[in-house]
Amino acid sequence: MHLAFDFLIRHGHSVLFFWVLVEQMGVPIPAMPLLLAAGALAGTGHLNFFAALFFAVLGALTSDSVWFQLGRRKGIKILQLLCRISLEPDSCVRRTEGIFSKQGARSLLVAKFLPGLGLVTPPLAGIFRMRFRRFLLFDAIGSTLWAGAFLAFGYAFAGQIERVAANLASLGGWLLVLAVGALAAYIALKFIARQRFLRELRIARITVDELKERIDAGEQITIVDLRHSMDFEAEPEVIPGALHIEAMELEEKNNRLPRDGEVVLYCT
Repeated sequence: MHLAFDFLIRHGHSVLFFWVLVEQMGVPIPAMPLLLAAGALAGTGHLNFFAALFFAVLGALTSDSVWFQLGRRKGIKILQLLCRISLEPDSCVRRTEGIFSKQGARSLLVAKFLPGLGLVTPPLAGIFRMRFRRFLLFDAIGSTLWAGAFLAFGYAFAGQIERVAANLASLGGWLLVLAVGALAAYIALKFIARQRFLRELRIARITVDELKERIDAGEQITIVDLRHSMDFEAEPEVIPGALHIEAMELEEKNNRLPRDGEVVLYCT
């Protein structure tokens, strides 16, 4: 049997707890393969399925509760932090806000199945003052569905997963090299794409001080606040005279913008 399976048998519950905890805190180490492996071990009688489910859910709830409290205490700054550390934060935050604004607490039931969204939803719940007991209830159900689905899949296909693990074990040390190399390549590609986007953004960027100087000088500048309605609700302050048009509505409402003047856009 694969050495990793042996290690998981000896330390399965603590490994599951800490691995899921770290992944849900935002570290890019996917928990899905470990959940599949734990499910396969449960299918062969080496682990208890329900104990594995309990510790995986406990890890998710622990990290999510930390993010919830940070969102409640620090507000929108937490989303700004995620924008700085995430590999693709803008689309992640925007999609989560859209789901959260429509579904509320129910979004917690599916967030973990959508890459990146599980990290942003708990702080959003804290930012918008969801009751902690309600948050815990829906987050516990969502975490149970998420962890249970992968554990059950591993349980159902225990024989096949064990054979795959045995074949991978034949690679020896090369398996670790390949895994680390693939993760490093993924992070590098995302980082390069993000830096390219930021370079393009700086070309057309204006600083706060520059904008104020031009406003004070009497220049006719149209300022558009592109923040999502949820961001706007969390921090309703605006630049005086700015139009509030959500980014998704910009194209259909562009008749409100001048055709012969300068337009400055800003968001979170």
